[in-house]
Amino acid sequence: MAVGIFDSGLGGLTVLDAVQKRLPDVPFVYFGDNAHAPYGVRDADDIYELTTTAVTRMFDAGCDLVVLACNTAAAAALRRMQESWVPKDKRVLGVFVPLIEALTERQWGDNSPPRQVAVNNVALFATPATVASRAFQRELAFRAIGVDVEAQACGGVVDAIEEGDMILAEALVRSHVDALKRKMPHPEAAILGCTHYPLMEAVFQDALGPQVTVYSQANLVADSLADYLSRRPEFIGSGRESLFLTTGTPAKVSNSATQFLRRKISFTAA
Repeated sequence: MAVGIFDSGLGGLTVLDAVQKRLPDVPFVYFGDNAHAPYGVRDADDIYELTTTAVTRMFDAGCDLVVLACNTAAAAALRRMQESWVPKDKRVLGVFVPLIEALTERQWGDNSPPRQVAVNNVALFATPATVASRAFQRELAFRAIGVDVEAQACGGVVDAIEEGDMILAEALVRSHVDALKRKMPHPEAAILGCTHYPLMEAVFQDALGPQVTVYSQANLVADSLADYLSRRPEFIGSGRESLFLTTGTPAKVSNSATQFLRRKISFTAA
C-alpha cells in the first residue's frame, strides 16, 4: 500500500475525498479508530498511545507515509512521534501546517523568520484537546508575528456529526460561534481545525458573516500532499489497492461512511 490517512473516526474522510480527487492514481489506506472516537476529550498521553498503535498498523499495511488527518492527534501527538518514534524510513505528517501556510501566504519549506501577515485576528474552532495543546498557535508563531488567535473548544460537534444528527451539529456550531464572537467580536479569518468541520462549513460561514474568510482543511491538505509527493515520490510506495480499516464494527462504519461521502465505502476490521 502507499499513503495512509488516519483519523479517530469519519472526519478524515473529508481529507481522503479531497486527496483522492487531487491524486487519482495514488492508492490510500484509510484508518478510522472508531472504537475510541472521539479523541477530542482524551488526555495527551492517551491520544499518543492510540495514535501510535494505529499508525503502526498502517505501517504494517505497507504505508511509508501517513497523514494524521485528525487534528487532535496531530496537535497532541505528532511532535512527540516525529522526535522519538517514527522510523527513519517512514514519514508522519500533520494537517496544521497547510492551513497556516495558506493563512500566512508562505510556501512550503519557507524557513525565513516569522513576519507580519495580512490577517491580525484569527478565530480557531477545534476540539477541546486541540485547543488545550496550543499546537496551532505554536506552529503559527514559527511563521507569523502579531496575529491574535482566539480559540473556541467546540464540544459535542464531532459526536453529533458521527451520529448523523446534523440539526444538533448546526445548533452547536452556531452556539460556539456566538461564544467565540463574545471574546473576539470581529475576526478576519476563521480556521476550521477539525476534519469533521468542513461538513458544517456553510453553517460556520453563515454564523460568522461574509466578511470572515473561512479556511477549511481538505483541499489545502490535498494540495500540500501533492506537492510533497512530487518532491518525495519514494513515499508513494508500490501498492495498487486502496483499503479502509476500522477498530469499530465494519458494517456500521461502512454504512456511516457511505452516507458521509455519498459513495459506497467498505471497511474491514483493523
